[in-house]
Amino acid sequence: MNSEKHQELRTRTKAFPLRVIRMSQALPRSREANVIIQQVLRSATGMAANYRAAGRSRSKAEFIAKIGLVVEEADETVFWLEMLADSGIVRAKKLENLLTEATQLVAIFTASRKTAKT
Repeated sequence: MNSEKHQELRTRTKAFPLRVIRMSQALPRSREANVIIQQVLRSATGMAANYRAAGRSRSKAEFIAKIGLVVEEADETVFWLEMLADSGIVRAKKLENLLTEATQLVAIFTASRKTAKT
């Protein structure tokens, strides 16, 4: 991956959990909401941190392993965002942009992992 694309993804993966944090601050506080909020915050921030770590990989194998973690965290974020909508805690329309970005990141990192493996 070229440096420009890497920097763009670094920026996107850092901006995304910040958007999730801001969204979570506006959510109602109930036991159910708190559990899901904690999960989506953990997975979104984990995705960003693991992508940053992947950029520091010392080998191709380490990069593939770390990008695999990024894919898992990004996909888990999609799941928790869907749970927020499906449970009725947040209207689906309000999550549309976050879900679109999370889904795009899953696709990008899945493709990156496949490319790295070949």
